[in-house]
Amino acid sequence: MKVSDLRGILNYVPRFREKIFVVAVDGEIAASPNFSNILLDLAVLRSLNVRVVLVHGVAHQIERLAAERGVKPSDIYGTGITDEPTLKVALDAATTLMNEIMQGLTSVDLRAAYANVVIAHPAGILGGVDQQHTGKVERLDKGLLQLLLNEGVIPVIPPIGFDGEGRTFRVNSDAIATEVAEAMQAMKVIFLGTRDGVYVGGTLIHQLSISEAEELAKKRRKELEAGTVSKLDCAARACRHGVPRVHLLNGNTDEALLAEVFSTEGVGTMVYGNDYQQIRRVLKKDVRAVMQLIKNSIEHAELMKRTRNDIVAQIDDYWALEVDRQLVACVAVHLYGDEQNAELACLYVARAHEGQGYGRKLMAFAEQLAAQRGAKQIFALSTQAFNYFTQKGGYVEVSPDVLPPERRKKYDASGRNSKVLAKTVVASGDPARA
Repeated sequence: MKVSDLRGILNYVPRFREKIFVVAVDGEIAASPNFSNILLDLAVLRSLNVRVVLVHGVAHQIERLAAERGVKPSDIYGTGITDEPTLKVALDAATTLMNEIMQGLTSVDLRAAYANVVIAHPAGILGGVDQQHTGKVERLDKGLLQLLLNEGVIPVIPPIGFDGEGRTFRVNSDAIATEVAEAMQAMKVIFLGTRDGVYVGGTLIHQLSISEAEELAKKRRKELEAGTVSKLDCAARACRHGVPRVHLLNGNTDEALLAEVFSTEGVGTMVYGNDYQQIRRVLKKDVRAVMQLIKNSIEHAELMKRTRNDIVAQIDDYWALEVDRQLVACVAVHLYGDEQNAELACLYVARAHEGQGYGRKLMAFAEQLAAQRGAKQIFALSTQAFNYFTQKGGYVEVSPDVLPPERRKKYDASGRNSKVLAKTVVASGDPARA
């Protein structure tokens, strides 16, 4: 880990301190070689005063134990029919895994306790079929959970519930994690499964709004794995009920949890319930983040090279778009000479946030800002993104001769031979709301 990574983590610490993260681990991940690293990641969270609730699945363990005993399980996920033999296997598998998890948490100096907090009721008869020992969460013992969290203890919750008469039910772990997050007003739910996140057409989707997650789970249900559909359904529900963020990650990838939580790009799929955005001026303290944001684009000659001193010298011209207080895009608006001409420059959106409309939002903002400052025309120079400006922004290619003298001088000296694109601008409204 680089020192710069540690600095990045510090940006999140005040926001996450004393907040609750519900970490839901599939049974297959709990049995994987990387699980010991996940426990270390939980230790990192606890060292930063993040309150952690751990919910674990047991499907993998049920499948293996049933095979050893010669039992054919009626369902391993807690979403179908759970017959008596399957319930027995589920209880034994959950007990064994619980002990292993407690040992693992102890080995990394974490205090933990088995939390019998799930009060369940029968799933009942669905489609005319009795689900037998499959249950649903009726309520949670929030008092016990809060007591454990207040004492710095990690509650560990198995996918088992009990009703008021002491009867036992197999309950889906994704559903339990969702219920816990809603009841405890958690800041995050983190699902650790065997997939990197949600794939559509072979492409990993990094961010989904609630409506996008719901639509995806509904329309592409047959294309997605059953486990992914379950997590998408639960993620959308959790966000609908006040959980700000739900993350779907690959628990077999080392440091996936920390990389997702402590970076704007992330490594999995995030479903978000609210999307706090603002466009604001870049401050001197932001310059490092701006330089890091545009670094790759400069290396690939997409943007003109800028040094830290270059940005600081024109700091009032630079603007940032923040999502949840993280800088994810930037733009600069330079005025020239008689201020009849303005330049839209340094327009860049972090790769993980592409496709969200942020580029067009900053483009519109820059145009309105230029117009309100008296400019009649705005121009942009581009070597690789000129189609974006013409197709998305309505810019037209013009001769370099239209550039203000001082800008034409820099244009000729750069040797980039950029295309010059221009557009007439008219002032209207607040540019920050464009």
